Amino acid sequence: MNSTSAAPALVGNQRDGGGRLIALVFDSAPPLAAPIVNLRLIAVDGSDNALRAVVHAANQAALMNACALHLVHVQPWLSKEAAETELAHRGLEATARARATLDAKGLPWRLHLVMGEPAERIFELATQLHASEVVMGCRGLGNLEGMLLGSVSHAVMQLSRIPVLVVP
Repeated sequence: MNSTSAAPALVGNQRDGGGRLIALVFDSAPPLAAPIVNLRLIAVDGSDNALRAVVHAANQAALMNACALHLVHVQPWLSKEAAETELAHRGLEATARARATLDAKGLPWRLHLVMGEPAERIFELATQLHASEVVMGCRGLGNLEGMLLGSVSHAVMQLSRIPVLVVP
């Protein structure tokens, strides 16, 4: 985690029927003001592509009167024991640069660390939050490679009923 940014505050969690931790929610310091209608959900995986999406969303938010920036990071399923420590550790590490970028711009954020299949979880969270838009980086796959392997951004676009902005 970036030592120049304030430690995020844990504000919520979610468990499945078996008691396994499946999601954590952290707020920036200061936290987001609520409620804000213009909510952007930004998918973050620690890559340079995802960081470009964060920068783009931050620049757009700076031009708006009211915009809430929610970050989402999806981890693969972890065991019940591993989820207790690894979900937060891995998620905070993977999102450190994104959070530091928003902190440096003075933009509050909310971070959602979730487990599961990335496209499905991003779509579910966007729906739950009533997001106005999903912002994601692209992996830069060629057409043939993208058809064979698929991509999270493509899958989210197929599922979503709201705009999905894919930042190159």
